[in-house]
Amino acid sequence: MDSAYTLNTCNVRSEALTCTRPFLGGPQLTDVCPGTRCTLFLTLLNTLVDIHPKIADPCGRVEPVKTPNLRYDFVVIGGGNAGAAIAGRLSEVPEWNVLLLEAGPDEPAGAEIPSNLQAFLDTELDWKYKTSNETKACQATGGVCSWPRGKNLGGCTVHHGMAYHRGNSQDYKRWVTMGNWGWSWNDVFPYFLLSEDNREINRVGSAYHSTGGPLPVERFPWQPDFAWDILEAGKEKGYKAPEDLIGDEITGFTVAQTISKNGVRVSSAASYLRPNRFRPNLHVALNATATKILFTEKKATGVQFRMNGLLRTVRVRREIVLSGGSVNSPQLLLLSGVGPADDLKALKIPVIQDLPGVGENLHNHVSYALDFTLNEPTERDLTSPVADQYLHNQTGPMSSTGLAQVTGVLASNYTSPDDPDLQFYFAGYQAACPGNPGISDIHSYDGKRTVRFTAVNIHPKSRGFIKLASKNPLEPPYIQSNDLVDPRDVQVLIDGLNIILSLANTTVMAKRGIKLATIPLQQCSNYEFPSDEYFNCAVHQDTRTENHQSGSCKMGPSSDPMAVVDPELKVHGVSGLRVADASIMPQVVSGNPSAPITMIGERAADFIKKEYGIPTALSENQDR
Repeated sequence: MDSAYTLNTCNVRSEALTCTRPFLGGPQLTDVCPGTRCTLFLTLLNTLVDIHPKIADPCGRVEPVKTPNLRYDFVVIGGGNAGAAIAGRLSEVPEWNVLLLEAGPDEPAGAEIPSNLQAFLDTELDWKYKTSNETKACQATGGVCSWPRGKNLGGCTVHHGMAYHRGNSQDYKRWVTMGNWGWSWNDVFPYFLLSEDNREINRVGSAYHSTGGPLPVERFPWQPDFAWDILEAGKEKGYKAPEDLIGDEITGFTVAQTISKNGVRVSSAASYLRPNRFRPNLHVALNATATKILFTEKKATGVQFRMNGLLRTVRVRREIVLSGGSVNSPQLLLLSGVGPADDLKALKIPVIQDLPGVGENLHNHVSYALDFTLNEPTERDLTSPVADQYLHNQTGPMSSTGLAQVTGVLASNYTSPDDPDLQFYFAGYQAACPGNPGISDIHSYDGKRTVRFTAVNIHPKSRGFIKLASKNPLEPPYIQSNDLVDPRDVQVLIDGLNIILSLANTTVMAKRGIKLATIPLQQCSNYEFPSDEYFNCAVHQDTRTENHQSGSCKMGPSSDPMAVVDPELKVHGVSGLRVADASIMPQVVSGNPSAPITMIGERAADFIKKEYGIPTALSENQDR
């Protein structure tokens, strides 16, 4: 091992442990890399990462409250993307006391390593939801699709690929057309700028980006050479390769900017909670699962939650903000008596407000992937020298997600270029431990390097629903996504798969010796592979869901019988309760939804401040 790197790891230990109570919890790398022959290596790596101030930030974590107070001005339910932003922003008002309830623990140090994206799914940090009775999706697994969701402080921002995208102006125009005044592109754009701290402003420009916000945005320090080959293949086919896909150019292929800083993942908790951890008016309760919202007549006045094995109640002076995500938010509303009256009565839940839209309008981005081999041998991307480099200066393969940082957005034959409906993801060259299916299920074919190209329909028309399976708040709800029920969703995917095949059929890819490696499915053996007919069969069998679930607490005016919240995110028919997360999107944005969810959280906090006559974060930012 290089002596400079060895010296660096010694410095890590002495610097990180200067605080009296460093955070060292959560699943270890050895827990998420089962059966590996590198246990000693991973144990040492995990130990060094745990105490590394620039990676794990062990002395900068939020100190959770052991026993919450009996009463707060605001309670935010869910410490994920939007919830962390809301709690952080509301606590800017010194006279407001804020409690954030999070069902899971803090994020583990290993999750801060970008190459470990999704490594901690299917652990205690995952709700492990499953859909049921799918008729057109996941047929190879009996009509059951897996829906991993983050159960930890930071929510899914601890697990996702960190891509920074906003959708495009047409998305928000659609929201306004549905009756959501105040949600046009011109309305939401300032909130994207408010939250952003673009660390490559000289490269991407300031027309559509900003600095100074809580979210650090930049490219990873490292890209595999093949990432740039993908962009060149796109150019060969006539597609642009803009610096990013935000602004004047919304289509083409690019190496995406990510919500990260100096080669380290930055979750919503790291952005909005850790910098404010010393505020005496901000309490964060971990491992605290909300079980019911309490009402006095039609006003939300408290939250019942389970923490440390005890059922507790907290009262609320002003408002409750529900930010549990597209599964948990509708589930908690239903458990609390807000939802379709007939369904609630069937479970003997007292009806507080009959809202038939709760749990409806559920939709998701759905995809299908093709594997290819390159003319190079399979190599292990996580090695001792790679780990030494990352510990030393947070660069190299572990400082990125490999090919997952490459993306493309294009229009299929079913839309126009100003409203693209296809996104492309890529996988491979990921410096992560083998044996964890959450990290990647890419197979090695004939000992050659394998890469994966994925086509994603980002304008899904199919709609599903969520209902209670029982009155037990700890039992998962019944989820039926109905993915791919609408034939248009299938046709858009087929267009995308043909674009993938065309990218592979380029001179730059020929130089790499690329070959289609996907093994045809037995269930579709009656069709020629690859062909539109084959794909029309295969997408229903081996369906891939992108975990961008949205819409189940739809935003809309009171004239819309299926709307759950109004354009200020207040739940229709009751007072003192708002919902702010991906569930309020009437239609999911055309791209990675993390930044838009943050925007929703920022807007929710400002709606509340405005209601109580407090200067908003946006107004204060514009005054500076």
